[in-house]
Amino acid sequence: MATVPTVHWHRLADGRVQCDVCPRACRLHEGQRGFCFVRQREGDQIVLTTYGRSSGFCVDPIEKKPLNHFLPGSPVLSFGTAGCNLGCRFCQNWDISKSREIDTLAAAAGPEQLAAAALRLGCRSIAFTYNDPVIFMEYAMDVADACRAAGIKTVAVSAGYMNPAPREEFYRHIDAANIDLKAFSDKFYEKITFARLDAVLSTLEYLRGTDVWLEITTLLIPGHNDGDDELRRQCDWLLEHLGTDVPLHFSAFHPDFKMRDIPRTPPETLRRARRIALDAGLRFVYTGNVHDPDGQTTRCPGCDAPVIVRDWYDLGAYELTDDGRCTRCGHRLPGVFDGPPGGWGRRRLPVVVS
Repeated sequence: MATVPTVHWHRLADGRVQCDVCPRACRLHEGQRGFCFVRQREGDQIVLTTYGRSSGFCVDPIEKKPLNHFLPGSPVLSFGTAGCNLGCRFCQNWDISKSREIDTLAAAAGPEQLAAAALRLGCRSIAFTYNDPVIFMEYAMDVADACRAAGIKTVAVSAGYMNPAPREEFYRHIDAANIDLKAFSDKFYEKITFARLDAVLSTLEYLRGTDVWLEITTLLIPGHNDGDDELRRQCDWLLEHLGTDVPLHFSAFHPDFKMRDIPRTPPETLRRARRIALDAGLRFVYTGNVHDPDGQTTRCPGCDAPVIVRDWYDLGAYELTDDGRCTRCGHRLPGVFDGPPGGWGRRRLPVVVS
């Protein structure tokens, strides 16, 4: 396991050292690890203990991140490490994000190796996913720099729970992000994720003012964050603070981790949430984790024609120019469109990088 020093921390008067990467502000004695488990006090400083290590590498469709307006149809080289700075009781990747075992990190690759692997595999981007890149930001930033030098883009799939200074540094290296907005309730964040909603909203507002392409996902959990009133408040906030064009994904929950007693999200709940968001004025609202071609299709705001038809992660009809303009009316869709769509489809390909 590679250990590297970090910079976002400070010493306290009582002798402890405080990690300043996220609002959790873990205050550590020598040898202690933070809540995320991967940032540790060692030698009177905070170090990252998982640099260059991964739980595995896989080529996915970019739509699985999910990103629907970022290089559609293209393959993305995905990887994560271990640990997380949230404590979501419903975590769908708990075997990775809640891991306390070094053996989870069985794969290894340096930044240049990853960039070269992406090129070799025909991937247009690399995604930091499966667990939150906030906690391994030093590794992610170095990978992003190597990718940028090779013409490969990078994607952060994150819960957005990050302090302003490290957030600004991190996202200078990143091309696109999908932020997981867990709910629109302080109580939900406090009781179910052990975090705070206001910090995530701050990240969303920050990203809207950058060049990072932003999409948002909310996992709908029956009886916890799927009420009409909460969904309306969430959509009204997004409209006011981020505008009409930020893509919003509603995805289906399945029982997992510490919420196995909650039923799966009915498809109609996702469709209801999508109607609420569209009625609020958001233009690009999608459903995920269910078979719903209409809810996964992108329509042109200019003429309402379907311009990207999706069936799960497969692209069907595609009516955009190389720079993202509707072939019927010429309206340019928001997003990152660069050339013809990819044809990766729904394949998932585990790979060995080194």
